[in-house]
Amino acid sequence: MTFEELGLPAPILEAVKDCGYESPTPIQEQAIPVVMEGKDVIGASQTGTGKSAAFALPLLSKTEATGVPQVLVLEPTRELADQLAEAFRTYAAHTNHKIGLLYGGVGYGAQTEELKKGVDIVVATPGRLVDHFYRGNMKFKAIRHLVLDEVDRMTDMGFLPIVRKIVNLCPWEGRQTLFFSATMPQILQGFAKWCLTDPVEIAIARREVAATISHAFYPVGLDQRDELLLALVKATNFKNLMIFTRTRKEADTVSRMLANAGWGKEVAVMHSDIPQKERMAALRGFKEDKYRILVATDVAARGIDVNDVTHVINYRVPENPEDYVHRIGRTGRAEATGDAFTLLTADEVDFAKSVENFINSKIERRKLEGFPYAYTALLDDSPARPVIRKRPTPPRRRR
Repeated sequence: MTFEELGLPAPILEAVKDCGYESPTPIQEQAIPVVMEGKDVIGASQTGTGKSAAFALPLLSKTEATGVPQVLVLEPTRELADQLAEAFRTYAAHTNHKIGLLYGGVGYGAQTEELKKGVDIVVATPGRLVDHFYRGNMKFKAIRHLVLDEVDRMTDMGFLPIVRKIVNLCPWEGRQTLFFSATMPQILQGFAKWCLTDPVEIAIARREVAATISHAFYPVGLDQRDELLLALVKATNFKNLMIFTRTRKEADTVSRMLANAGWGKEVAVMHSDIPQKERMAALRGFKEDKYRILVATDVAARGIDVNDVTHVINYRVPENPEDYVHRIGRTGRAEATGDAFTLLTADEVDFAKSVENFINSKIERRKLEGFPYAYTALLDDSPARPVIRKRPTPPRRRR
């Protein structure tokens, strides 16, 4: 199927051509006709599937450039909001649509001025959006298309009550709502039922790992995790590398270790404690090859789309198996090859098993050649089994 067959208008097709898209991805092929028809959608979403274009292209096609907000997209993080707004601007290059971007961590002045000049599509994080509403800057009465993206992540971050408030601020009659979430815990099932009307379900979650990605666990003793990480980075012929950590403290620690090991000018770090301008500069520098290594937490890096990432390293096994697929999916995109390594210590064996159960595949265990491993049972190819001896039969007593 081609984009022309999906019913997109000429200005949008011209932008698609500018982007170099040759044919729609499976999610775009499924979602674009449904969104064009005005139906509500509930979808399981993962990065790298082309989800943003799946809703941005048809929503631009259905929206008039009036200078009044008609499309509202909620994102859990500033980086996601910034990235999506840029995607909308790219797709709207041959139209007169204006895109507004609202997120915290920066002043209100430029955002307020942008809203006063008039925008057709608003991409926002929940907190800053409500702030603009209370200031009288944001009007909801003309919203006809509402997109709730990464809803499970917004729930994890405590945004669900404020998201519910925002849904109520939008008109209910005639509104199209698109709901995307990688997972659907019970609390979200009830929320989706409340805010959607007869939704079409589209499965775009990925349990499998792309065939172009070579991935493996690297077992190591707990006290050698840092040493092995540095050795892996040194031994890896990467163009650019993303290292994922669970916490902000770990991200800072890993970036300092890399700096001390001689990678200082090539390392950037992203997490929620870093000022917004510095985070955006780090992402921009990584995309433009100023930095070759980006150390990030899941929340900071969720959904960030960086092309041509050649390698990913998980400093720890992710606690959620979905995050494993999400993280390593940053490499091996668009049929390119990529490598993903995960450090595995004894306290994470259960998480590793959960990942293997999730993707329904055994993950190879590897050793780094020449690394001075200290003993850990995880390194045993064939762990010794306990010898079970039969208890001797007690002698029979004479009567």
